[in-house]
Amino acid sequence: MKLGFIGTGYIAKSVIMGILGSKLKINKIFISKRNKKISNFLSKKSRKIVIINNNQEIINRSNWVFLSVTPKVGNNILKCLNFKSNQTIVSFISTIKMSQLKKYVKVKAKIVRAIPLPPISLRKGPVPIFPPNKKVKNFFNKLGTTVEIGNEKLSKNFWATSGMYASFYELLSTMSNWLVKRGIKRDKAQKYVTSLFVALSEDAVANSKKDLKYLVKESQTPKGLNEQGVKELRKAHFYISLEKTLNSILKRINKV
Repeated sequence: MKLGFIGTGYIAKSVIMGILGSKLKINKIFISKRNKKISNFLSKKSRKIVIINNNQEIINRSNWVFLSVTPKVGNNILKCLNFKSNQTIVSFISTIKMSQLKKYVKVKAKIVRAIPLPPISLRKGPVPIFPPNKKVKNFFNKLGTTVEIGNEKLSKNFWATSGMYASFYELLSTMSNWLVKRGIKRDKAQKYVTSLFVALSEDAVANSKKDLKYLVKESQTPKGLNEQGVKELRKAHFYISLEKTLNSILKRINKV
């Protein structure tokens, strides 16, 4: 199978790195030169990767085409491209909905919207897709865990939550910097904080059949440090602000 990527940003890079480390049988991966730093980095990782300057040529030479550009770029370039009816087109574009994608593609190709996140480079994490598609599901199951969604309106909620991963990294950065300011070497501070949250995430997954409120409750002891942390953040409306931000991101997505 031959894959083509229109756009070579962080998410495209993460997906391609995941593919290279997987058991997927891929003959060629055609990528655009839009981001020279990333495209050059990827081309050095495998002989299967070929940099092509022309987006139309990427489409012409691919069985599957991945759209990994910003909504603004997508709205500008997709209408000028010619796709084939026997292709599978996977869009990572957050705010271009299915009806608009079909207008841009023009032919009756199989179109799927997907939400990969950076951990896909490690072949970990969920990948929501809409609409359900067996081949696309099997593909992403080799790179993580596919979550099929039968309703585009519901899928928008997943797009909103996917807009919070940078905020998660900011949380880790803030905690690491706090330790550094108190004399801890940066490498040890970052190792501690990242390892801590990996362990907490794995514990949450192991207990995912329970309501997460159970973990919140069980992780606190009366007048303990974790009880203080939760109470003070609640008092500062930290979690309310988090929900407001999710609502704001969803509102932006729904406007399109």
